[in-house]
Amino acid sequence: MKDRARRAIAECLHIATMSEEPCRITRRFLTPPVHQVHAHLRARMESLGMSVQVDAAGNLRGLWQPTGAGGKRLLIGSHIDTVPNAGAFDGLLGVALALECVDIAQELALPLAIEVIAFSEEEGVRYGSPFLGSRAVAGRFDTALLALTDSDGIPMEAAMRNFGLDPDKLTEAAMNTNAAAFLEIHIEQGPVLEAEGLHVAAVSAIAGQTRLTLTFRGQANHAGTTPMHLRHDALAAAAEWITVVEALARKADGLVATVGRVSVEPNAGNVVPGLVQVSLDVRHSHDEARSSVVEELVTRASTIATSRGLTLERIDRLDQPAVPMDERLTSFLTDAMEAAGFPVKTMPSGAGHDAMVMAARVPTAMLFLRSLAGISHHPAESVLEEDVEAALKVSREFLLRFASDVR
Repeated sequence: MKDRARRAIAECLHIATMSEEPCRITRRFLTPPVHQVHAHLRARMESLGMSVQVDAAGNLRGLWQPTGAGGKRLLIGSHIDTVPNAGAFDGLLGVALALECVDIAQELALPLAIEVIAFSEEEGVRYGSPFLGSRAVAGRFDTALLALTDSDGIPMEAAMRNFGLDPDKLTEAAMNTNAAAFLEIHIEQGPVLEAEGLHVAAVSAIAGQTRLTLTFRGQANHAGTTPMHLRHDALAAAAEWITVVEALARKADGLVATVGRVSVEPNAGNVVPGLVQVSLDVRHSHDEARSSVVEELVTRASTIATSRGLTLERIDRLDQPAVPMDERLTSFLTDAMEAAGFPVKTMPSGAGHDAMVMAARVPTAMLFLRSLAGISHHPAESVLEEDVEAALKVSREFLLRFASDVR
């Protein structure tokens, strides 16, 4: 498996050069570098004897259908888009390892059909709405999203057509009725496995997410002539609330809350800020706990705004319930870990993944491998060859068990 691990890592490092920006890895939904990624992965799929297509949502899909395979197929994949200034392995390593799984299945002569999916979009960077690729495959793509515009004013529908896609055929992107299961292999994107000295873990559930935008609307005014007690400073209000977010999240076990984006108007050094927009991202594996904290945070924001003579506006961006992974498939993974000689570890995922969307339509499992130093969404994101090799060994055992089960 060492050669396979090295090949998968090399694939990720090579595709990392296919970027919108020089010297940085940035690859948003349907931007020009995606054509390069498709061409490279298509060649790899075809070398494995797979039939290849790009669906209306821009997902690249390769199917291995060996002689003697039954009607059911295993879907394996992850995403190829990135956040700005990303690392080389988030999402993409799962695609590279999916292709290695096809190679392993061929080597074992498994009578198992495998569809590898390189999802076009998961991060939500370009249009502010995540999981566009997997939502299409799961048959859950809301066509109202086509009207969204990016930072350059390009509607999503136009971006699709410019890429050579036909958004009128989005319903045809839905997974084949023969799909029996979905497996996603992904870096942990956190420090747990490294802290415990482990190579891999099976994901038990993916935490639910709430994403929203709050706007504190006050009054811009001259910084030199407006007395402190007569100010309606939107930034001061937002700053007060952000400290509340951190304090409340620290008290709630298993919950994380983040304010990652702040927009200030007029954003001038000598002007009292009149308007501030802030993002809020709250995650927890129990939906009731998450919803309760979100409502408390919005109430606290409203109280702060009122006390300062401001108004508060709320826009909901995402309300994604927590998603448990399929117990039977997860047992295949834990059995595979034991068979491959690794300690059995299960853990929840705090990050969102395509697996959480796919799980609504088909039994789904996830395999985590260690992130070096727990770093992700950053250029320093890295993996160890031994961990990639471990993921491949577990995948081999999983394929054996799955193929026997669907026979």
